[in-house]
Amino acid sequence: MRNPNAIFPAPALTARLAGMTSLAVFLFAAPFHAALAQTAPSLGAASGFTVLSGGAVTCTDSTVVGDVGAGGAFTNTRCTIAGGMPPATTPAVPGALADFRSAYAALALEPCTTTFLDAAFTGQALVLTPGVYCFPAAATFTDTTLTLDGLGNANAVWIFRIGTQATGALTGTNLSVVMANGGQPCNVFWAPSAAVTMTTSALKGTILAGDVVGGSITLTGGSLAGRALADVAVTMTGATSVIGCGALTATVGKDKCDADDDDDNDRDHDRDHDKNKRHHHKHHDRDHDKDQDRDHRRMY
Repeated sequence: MRNPNAIFPAPALTARLAGMTSLAVFLFAAPFHAALAQTAPSLGAASGFTVLSGGAVTCTDSTVVGDVGAGGAFTNTRCTIAGGMPPATTPAVPGALADFRSAYAALALEPCTTTFLDAAFTGQALVLTPGVYCFPAAATFTDTTLTLDGLGNANAVWIFRIGTQATGALTGTNLSVVMANGGQPCNVFWAPSAAVTMTTSALKGTILAGDVVGGSITLTGGSLAGRALADVAVTMTGATSVIGCGALTATVGKDKCDADDDDDNDRDHDRDHDKNKRHHHKHHDRDHDKDQDRDHRRMY
């Protein structure tokens, strides 16, 4: 007989996980409607940075769109930084780090809507709806596509809590995170309790590597659409592309503005065309009347 106090996966979530190899890894899942109630954590001043570190930031042969802040050394070797960088951004770093650490601590208190017993995914295609996903230990994704389905809600939020007390490293090799049905990269939050290592992966979201000992981020190749925030260090190597949330938002706004501008130009063109047309007919009618008067005088 089923224990009435046990918690089982919600039907909507179970349906999306059916047929996926090695996905019998759930410890429990809370009711589905709870997943939709999540809100994005406040990043405060840290939201203004694309890359932020309490220690060193090392960038080699990569591209960053947005501001870079470092509490330690900043090393730029053939990187393109489209934004502010040390030493110009240095005065803002202490306040941003304080807000980042507060956000990291707040994420650790988020109640889990789904908990994984094991999290080593290889060659899989996963679909996750909004919610708080907890991994008791490290999470590893290899040759995996993770689709985050917003269910038509542009404000949908995903939070990934990984490990406790420096046990939760996040590792991705050829990992691809895809947003679907209105999901936005900047509403995705990764909160590992150890280091983050991404290799030739396309990650979406804000990484908050807030552990004071292991909180470092290493990105080699691939891309990140969001933010890289770390307590210890951030290292970007080998054609890594990091595009910050400010740029992502501006791109969406610019597309809309361009569309509106095109509409305005079309309307202005139509008005000018109608004006010229009326002006032409007015002159044509006046010339026609003059010719008629002249012919009438000749007849008499």
